[in-house]
Amino acid sequence: MGLDLSFLSWDLLTKFILKGFAFSVQLTVVATLGGIALGTVLALMRLSGRKWLALPATAYVNGMRSVPLVMVILWFFLLIPFLIGKSIGAEWSAVITFIAFEAAYFSEIMRAGIQSIPRGQVMAGQALGMTYAQNMRLIVLPQAFRNMLPVLLTQTIILFQDTSLVYAIGAYDLLKGFVTAGKIYGRPEEAYLLAAVVYFIICFSLSTLVRRLQAKIAIIR
Repeated sequence: MGLDLSFLSWDLLTKFILKGFAFSVQLTVVATLGGIALGTVLALMRLSGRKWLALPATAYVNGMRSVPLVMVILWFFLLIPFLIGKSIGAEWSAVITFIAFEAAYFSEIMRAGIQSIPRGQVMAGQALGMTYAQNMRLIVLPQAFRNMLPVLLTQTIILFQDTSLVYAIGAYDLLKGFVTAGKIYGRPEEAYLLAAVVYFIICFSLSTLVRRLQAKIAIIR
């Protein structure tokens, strides 16, 4: 038996795929913004030089990075309703999980970016009477974000790929849309194949744009 792609249609796209694609994009954007915000806080805690701040942040980052994402997704999905006494739904569980999990990875990116700024610039800010917070906000972080931009975007692409794991808790993402369509039309193999092609096209296109941006930044420097 060969592959049969005759079930491809506009209805397939509008009824099944676009809804899942919209959720995958929304989850990626929210998790990226939330992960960068929380990751920045964790990175500053680790670089603060105060053990009571650095140790909890280090434990959180190392702990999250040592556990598979799908396991964390299942933990949040099963444990949060148990702790608060009511279900928050697969979508909200996915959002909370991805922000908490990706923050550990964004934290390491932020920490490396901050440490890439020459120490002399920090000392110059201190000589001008700037506080630690002012130094970070006005001198270090703006330059660090520029240095980290290609890596942050690359991590965002990986995050988009990882959104397919929310299928494990029943959230309706891009992969779920293809799987649902495959079951209804009786073509599960073709549906999985199309899902792989769509993920490849999206991620490869975004990776190409990131490489061009990285080359452009390198030329400017």
